[in-house]
Amino acid sequence: MKVGGVFTRGTITVALTEDLIQAASRMRFHDVGALLVRDQDEPVGILTERDILRAVGDAADPATTLVASYMTPDPVTVTPETEIAAAAATMLKIGARHLPVSEGGRIVGMISARDLLADEAWSEDALG
Repeated sequence: MKVGGVFTRGTITVALTEDLIQAASRMRFHDVGALLVRDQDEPVGILTERDILRAVGDAADPATTLVASYMTPDPVTVTPETEIAAAAATMLKIGARHLPVSEGGRIVGMISARDLLADEAWSEDALG
């Protein structure tokens, strides 16, 4: 199976210049673990719940610390045509739980480790 069958289409974004409180609030409101970071309309990175936890662990003030300080710039991406096993291997290799999905040079969604786990849990082999 390919990423195209399991990823979440659309992205929730945060601006490079927003603070971590705004980012965390957006994650909570949309019930997501990662946001695509944009500079104007251009995607420039990804901010995850782990990044926010790292900031808190560093004693950074989330009300004044900008997303740019803790985001991952230029994240590794996959395409809808990427095999799920390859996406999972990429996540393991780079220690990520989320990968942006790009198509035609633009980000069209996000795939998470949870998406991969759900696919595996409901596969015919897993069901018996």
